[in-house]
Amino acid sequence: MAETSIEWTDATWNPVAGCMILTAGCTNCYAMRMAARLEAMGVDKYAGLTRKSGGRAKWTGKLFLDRKSLAIPATWSKPRRVFVNSMSDLFHADVPADFIAEVWQVMADTPRHTYQILTKRPDRMNEIVPLLRKLPNVWLGTSVEDNRVLHRIDELRRVPAVVRFISFEPLIGSVAAADLTDIHWAIVGGESGPKARHMDPAWVDEVEAMCRRAGAAFFFKQWGGRNKKSTGRLLNGRTYDEMPAAEAAL
Repeated sequence: MAETSIEWTDATWNPVAGCMILTAGCTNCYAMRMAARLEAMGVDKYAGLTRKSGGRAKWTGKLFLDRKSLAIPATWSKPRRVFVNSMSDLFHADVPADFIAEVWQVMADTPRHTYQILTKRPDRMNEIVPLLRKLPNVWLGTSVEDNRVLHRIDELRRVPAVVRFISFEPLIGSVAAADLTDIHWAIVGGESGPKARHMDPAWVDEVEAMCRRAGAAFFFKQWGGRNKKSTGRLLNGRTYDEMPAAEAAL
């Protein structure tokens, strides 16, 4: 577990490490850079998960299932929001369904925490989650970077969950055609890092407007860029830190 600077959560928990580039939103993934850094620091969990290509770290496709980490949430006495697998994707094709069930059991056994699971593979999420117990402390989401992957929202809508959310980050194109029916929360953020792609303010306004129409909470995470601290989090002169209604139960 690690405390985190991610604005919409309190901590990260990584029972899986490693991933692969899937679509355009993955191109400059921060987790690839972080995994390479952790391997260089001698953290065995991240050994062999990335390789250098074109002068930067890229996923090799290798995964590491960290069963030791399954014991961690039970040691936290204070309730917190937990981003599950910030360094991977729980629903990657190579994560066994049995291991996902083990993660699910940990979340069931620690109801004081709220777990936020984000995937780029909601089709597999939709195959596995209906076979598991619906947990009131587990929020399920998918990443959508532009109009080319809007089908992920349709898949997510079919998944049984108390909260369904979309991370429009990195937002690299308009998502004006998105349908947020039965979606409870939307996070919007620009890409950050040395090769960050531009985010048009009009794309952000589109998401906020569709949230208002759908009754979904709207969270603006960042403008991004090479130095995300310098660009900040203000949208139209204010911050947007809205959380879904289930947050009231915390």
